Amino acid sequence: MGLTQSVPTPSPPDGSVLAIDAGNSKTDVALVGPDGSVLGVARGGGFRPPVVGAERAVGSLARLVEEAARQAGGEGPPRAGHVSACLANADLPVEEEELTGALADRGWGATVTVANDTFALLRAGVADDGEPTGVAVVCGAGINCAGLGHGGRTARFPAIGRISGDWGGGGHLSEEALWWAARAEDGRGEPTELARALPAHFGLTTMFELIEAIHLGRLEPSCRYGLTPVLFAVAAAGDEIARAIVGRQAEEVATMATVALTRLDLLGEETPVVLGGGVLAARHPLLDDRIRELLAERAPKADPRVVTAPPVLGAALLGLDRTGAPPAAYARLRAHYRQG
Repeated sequence: MGLTQSVPTPSPPDGSVLAIDAGNSKTDVALVGPDGSVLGVARGGGFRPPVVGAERAVGSLARLVEEAARQAGGEGPPRAGHVSACLANADLPVEEEELTGALADRGWGATVTVANDTFALLRAGVADDGEPTGVAVVCGAGINCAGLGHGGRTARFPAIGRISGDWGGGGHLSEEALWWAARAEDGRGEPTELARALPAHFGLTTMFELIEAIHLGRLEPSCRYGLTPVLFAVAAAGDEIARAIVGRQAEEVATMATVALTRLDLLGEETPVVLGGGVLAARHPLLDDRIRELLAERAPKADPRVVTAPPVLGAALLGLDRTGAPPAAYARLRAHYRQG
């Protein structure tokens, strides 16, 4: 699932966990005691090692780690028993290895485990007793899937974008909506309400105006993520083009989950399929219902469930798994995030 490395530490490991969930848009850090109590937390911006490099990206976590330690009553960085880091952009083994080394060099824990952030969602959505098995699909800015099978087997995808066969996520959905809307307005494509609704979202009247504003930089590239809710609203109103885009997203989610279940030999037993990320957590009925229909057809024993708890919970649970925490610690940790 992830890489683990032991590092020297000036104080004996004590079973505490430094949990890190670093996504493309935000990062959460939690310092968790051996009994599952949350001692300190911090939140910061996105984690983008492909843009700034692994060392600099990990360095940007230092302020958050120190803030969590300060809340716990310490000064400077903590010395936890284990660092459990679930990180966006840790998509390939070589990236996991590089990020593991960069975190180990910081000396924040006696051991360090790095896994893709999809595993945090998966761990948050499966039971704490027995062997954790299941599949998770994250559909936020992008899309990814990971699974845990018996004996520690894993199934995952590179999830680097179109070059690794991916389709979907908020960024891709907005691109699809813009593509169909542009062609509808100039006559190359079928009519769709998206041609009116997308520019109207920005107070514009035509797709030409919206294309111009994006191309000339009058609108930030990130503004496109705001178009995803517009797409779902237009689809819910019955627009065929918008409904087809949403249907394709449901197809991709169900396909990734079914393939992961198949690779892990889990199709024949009741297995949780954990759904998360902004697009899926919003529970858009058209998307949510279609995913469940497709899973019922292809993986009848799958148990789809949407998890809305912060993914840092999953990173912390993975840390407790590593430290051999007692059952009460898991219950205390989950109770904290239910209340939060």
